[in-house]
Amino acid sequence: MNRDSNIYTFLFATLMVLVVASTLAFTASSLKDLQDANVRKEKMQNILATIGIDSDREQAEALYNKYIKAQLSLTQEGAVDQNINAFEIKLNKELKKPSSEQRFPMYEANVEGEKFYIVPLRGSGLWNAIWGYIALEEDKNTIKGAVFDHVGETAGLGAEITQQWFQNRFLGEKVFDKQGNLVGINVSKTNNDPKDLDKNDHEVDAISGATITGDGVTNMIIERLTHYLPYLKAEEQIVAIN
Repeated sequence: MNRDSNIYTFLFATLMVLVVASTLAFTASSLKDLQDANVRKEKMQNILATIGIDSDREQAEALYNKYIKAQLSLTQEGAVDQNINAFEIKLNKELKKPSSEQRFPMYEANVEGEKFYIVPLRGSGLWNAIWGYIALEEDKNTIKGAVFDHVGETAGLGAEITQQWFQNRFLGEKVFDKQGNLVGINVSKTNNDPKDLDKNDHEVDAISGATITGDGVTNMIIERLTHYLPYLKAEEQIVAIN
């Protein structure tokens, strides 16, 4: 065949595309189990981080099994659905369902005799999805810890929600008011407590220049926690703030 002909060029290009595509598909397939395992361990790390347990990927599963005592898949009414594995629930897909059909994952932890309730979060930032986890202490009111992440928030602005200094602002904040009403946490640019010393004001200081991302954090906390009210209030009353 004439190597200078258009037919040869076309066949050569087609063959190369097929070879490269096949190689990439084989590589992706070969690495899928490893990628899935890394995603699973990272999720465990994030859940553990909300209750103050630091771990690397090698330790994550052992520490998760040590401290996480229950994985609950809750219905809208607050009942536990024993047929659904809470850890396997993907909120990006679950949120597309009507609330009555959704299952709401919750993790119960015990660290040196202290009980914590961990709730997954998902919402919208400026450019794309944001998500995370928030842990409540045994009073089901006080925040023990929070972890946030994002798809594509602006570096140096909205992307700062992943930074420890921002997440630390939520520590000790209350999600219920004195009357037991769920009010969540407002990420506020008009917060009069920039050092977040007042843990009863239901506010944390916003990130400068990232108002929409901050609003997204505010909204996803209240929206997600609202679905857990039947469970959070089922066993005992929320401890009032003194």
